[in-house]
Amino acid sequence: MRLLLLQNGTLVIHTAPSAPDGDYGIKILRNHSLLVRDDHIIDIAASIDPPSPETTIIECNDKIITPGLVDTHHHVWQTQLKGRHANEMLLDYLYTANAALHATLVSGIRSFFCYTPTFRVAKFNPFEMNSDLLPDWAMKQLEELCKSQPIGDDRVKIGFGCDYLFLPKEILVPLFNKVKSWGIKLFTTHYVHPNNPVLHTTSPIATVTDYNILAPSIPSIISHANSLPVSDISLLQSANASLSSTPDTELQMGVGSPVCFSSPDIYNHSSLGIDCHSNNGASIATQMRLALQYHRGTVNEQLLKEGKNPSKITSATVEKAFHLGTILGAKAVGMEKEIGSLEIGKKADILVWDALSPGMVCAAEHDPVAAIVMHSSPRDIETVIVNGEVRKEKGVLKPARGVDPQVAGLISGEEEVEVPWETVAGHLVESRKKVQARIERIDFEGVREGYMKVLGVDKENLVEGY
Repeated sequence: MRLLLLQNGTLVIHTAPSAPDGDYGIKILRNHSLLVRDDHIIDIAASIDPPSPETTIIECNDKIITPGLVDTHHHVWQTQLKGRHANEMLLDYLYTANAALHATLVSGIRSFFCYTPTFRVAKFNPFEMNSDLLPDWAMKQLEELCKSQPIGDDRVKIGFGCDYLFLPKEILVPLFNKVKSWGIKLFTTHYVHPNNPVLHTTSPIATVTDYNILAPSIPSIISHANSLPVSDISLLQSANASLSSTPDTELQMGVGSPVCFSSPDIYNHSSLGIDCHSNNGASIATQMRLALQYHRGTVNEQLLKEGKNPSKITSATVEKAFHLGTILGAKAVGMEKEIGSLEIGKKADILVWDALSPGMVCAAEHDPVAAIVMHSSPRDIETVIVNGEVRKEKGVLKPARGVDPQVAGLISGEEEVEVPWETVAGHLVESRKKVQARIERIDFEGVREGYMKVLGVDKENLVEGY
């Protein structure tokens, strides 16, 4: 039995909404403690004595304790490409940008690993796409991964990603029946602005509803959903679907504006994601702030055009932004009864923030939620606990450990090894060099032309950006 006591901190507690689609509340408990046994929270109180001499105690004076943040859309394989897309648009990203399960397991994070058969390049010079969208080997691997569940103490679940919803019904229905029978735990797809000349996406919400291809018990994440039509909003709940807004990439890459604050109905079915950490930082707190301030700015701009000014902020609040990255994110992946808030009986996914850091000092004393949403950076997170295990301590990442034996035959890597971050970083730098050497052999002008033909992009619709 593992016991962990977080003592004398400031706890950020969610309170339940008064109506089914009402807003969650926030309650701040100062000088309170939280007790974890194995992987669950078992007590929250003003004072908790250590249950045994073996209890690990983390002193949390001048600390803020929150639930772990929930990221609902993230291409985690992109580390070696970081810095490459800072001045690029969506088309450039698509043709310049997958063994992530191994890293997911050994990192200690909680995750849905959404296996996604994707468009593949047959050759670069001259450019040619592979016409086999659903190769047998990919479907066999997905089946094997599904059958290997539970993985990593059930921290990692297998989902299914599919951007092929343009395929005919006679292909999609049997495909989804098959992956559902294998035991996928989540479905996800991309959906950008319907007028986007690069990705001509049709509504996945309408497609999955019309074809009745999802099981109500399987949560679905629709990523981006920029300029969501009113007809789709009404379908979200019946499809057990939620949205993932990724403000950093959406605002840069011309796919449309973040929708998470655009209406109460959309907000209640929204969450936040990082999307591409090759393009931007991987902080959900930053996405909270960016989504919030973008919405405030667009509303203010419209009022100024009308010769008006808002008298106060009523709906786009820091508390609502915080919910998007915590309890609403948990709700989006169907785990709101297990994670997303600090409650007795829930999984011990917990963050401890330094309230005296240069960024958060004074703000934390006045309003802990405002301190996190408006002033924090990842450096302010002093301790990370996932499934009751400390994964970051005193600001330092703990070593990655081993690989789950159930998937050892499906992925490369040794079992039961400890790898410190310095070793991981060194391997990433060396791997990036190899990736760069391969990239330099590619004729990207030819690839760009070929990719535009595949996507049916009309050059007349491409103009100089900002």
